[in-house]
Amino acid sequence: MAETLGPAKVVFACVANAGRSRMAAAFFNTLASPARARAVSAGTRPATEVHSEVATAMREAGVDLSAAKPQYLSTDITKDAHIVITMGCGDECPLIPGVEREDWPLDDPKGEPIEEVRRIRDEIKKRVVELVKERKWG
Repeated sequence: MAETLGPAKVVFACVANAGRSRMAAAFFNTLASPARARAVSAGTRPATEVHSEVATAMREAGVDLSAAKPQYLSTDITKDAHIVITMGCGDECPLIPGVEREDWPLDDPKGEPIEEVRRIRDEIKKRVVELVKERKWG
């Protein structure tokens, strides 16, 4: 576990950082108390922008991702993390010594019909709600 004086840091990671991890971090940061925990997201092979179908589904849920820019999953991002939650990046997501890791097996929303993206979005939100509640980060 990383020892920090501030809030816990959660890193959500996927391949493109344009779908699953973006949705998870956005939901986390609206649900968790900023004094207790904060989330960032990154990808092993970041896209140039958030997938349009993801931005649409999140807008429907009241979250604006229009300014979000996918970023690379660097050691700087993970160095002070308490937990890294991976989503579909398998062996591409690095193991960080001393940092808890959890994998959420979620479908990739890229190019999917909006109904499928909504299903994935809702599953991510459910998992984030459970995480915040379980860790008492609300």
